Amino acid sequence: MSRAMNLKVSPADVTAMCDRHNVAISAIEPLPDGGTRVVLTNAAGAATIANLFKTKVITGTVRRTSFFAG
Repeated sequence: MSRAMNLKVSPADVTAMCDRHNVAISAIEPLPDGGTRVVLTNAAGAATIANLFKTKVITGTVRRTSFFAG
């Protein structure tokens, strides 16, 4: 299972659910069309969050914003 997923919920909701279930987040970003992209630190955590948000998982391609750290 991939550690990255796109969800139809806010970043705050994803963070709260991860905190509640002791799942560590590697990276998180809001999606420009709504929702959140999250990368978890391990596959077990990703499976837990995917199961908890099973009706909120976005399948297919999503639009993301570009990021540049200078």
